[in-house]
Amino acid sequence: MVSKKNPTLVGFSAGDPNGIGIEAIVRTFEDSRMFLEATPILYATSNLVEVALEITGLKDSLKWAVIENAEAAKENQLNLISIQEEPWPLDWGNVTAEAGGFAMTSLERVVQDLAATKVEVLVTAPIHKEAMRKSAFQFPGHTEYLANMANVDEVLMLLVAGDLRVGICTGHIALKDVSTALKSDLIVRKAQLMHDALLKDFGIPNPRIAILGLNPHASDNGLMGDEESQIISPAVKKLSESGKLVLGPYAADGFFGSGAHRQFDGVLAMYHDQGLAPFKAMSFGHGVNYTAGLPVVRTSPDHGTGFDIAGKGLASGDSTREAIFLARDIRSNRQEFRSYGANPLPIQTNVRREDDRDRR
Repeated sequence: MVSKKNPTLVGFSAGDPNGIGIEAIVRTFEDSRMFLEATPILYATSNLVEVALEITGLKDSLKWAVIENAEAAKENQLNLISIQEEPWPLDWGNVTAEAGGFAMTSLERVVQDLAATKVEVLVTAPIHKEAMRKSAFQFPGHTEYLANMANVDEVLMLLVAGDLRVGICTGHIALKDVSTALKSDLIVRKAQLMHDALLKDFGIPNPRIAILGLNPHASDNGLMGDEESQIISPAVKKLSESGKLVLGPYAADGFFGSGAHRQFDGVLAMYHDQGLAPFKAMSFGHGVNYTAGLPVVRTSPDHGTGFDIAGKGLASGDSTREAIFLARDIRSNRQEFRSYGANPLPIQTNVRREDDRDRR
């Protein structure tokens, strides 16, 4: 007899309260079968949940309750931990320091519970970087904050949609600074993080990784820059010599356009938009942002704060739902890897079970 699977205890940060984050979370649990997958704990305020239920038309159908602490969370309902006594003054679509501070407080509270293993995985709702900067937040984004909290020197932003997994080498920096920041050692470290994540978090033995070039046409043998020959190719060589299946550098435009990405388990882009633009073009609305290299599991929907549609009842829960599925799968895969050691079974994490597809 197969034992019943317990739902994963998922901690949700509220994100920017002037955006669509909480509305998307509510939408995610519109289908009650999602409670078979996750027991959600949201760190926000009661009035934000009430408003989200009102604008989505779920006021009378989605069960929720305020709880004192994570240990009091109950299955089959949305659990809310209030992060402040007073209600949040609704200010849809506006960038404010107060909203940034609210998002920061929510994030800090859920991360404390994650570190104390009171929640099993973290799903972060979108923040607005300018609002966060106006508050006391000292980091470019979630990725850097979590790395600092975990005392980890290097993490990797990894965008995931089924078999498509795109990592970012230089992250949240200005385009004019990419060439200066790009070093062979950095590429090696990021590719190593991707390799380890594909192996341990996604259950892929001997993962295949593609490294993109920096310049148009990967410089056409030096006609448009020398980063490929001086920085990227030496990194690829070092990774290959260490026994990893890493190839490149590939011209980014033709790589995605020709479908070559389908031949690889992961793709490492040199800068933010080089990776995220094609990723979102192919998967927007059901992609997931995953932070590889952390001792904890954190995912996030691939959309932003959605200020243009905030408060209008138009937000989708699809990407948040996928973030839950991925966090759950990664946690399970890590447990399998620890059980089987360095040679885990080839778990097919990309093949959704029939019952999972039915719940979407």
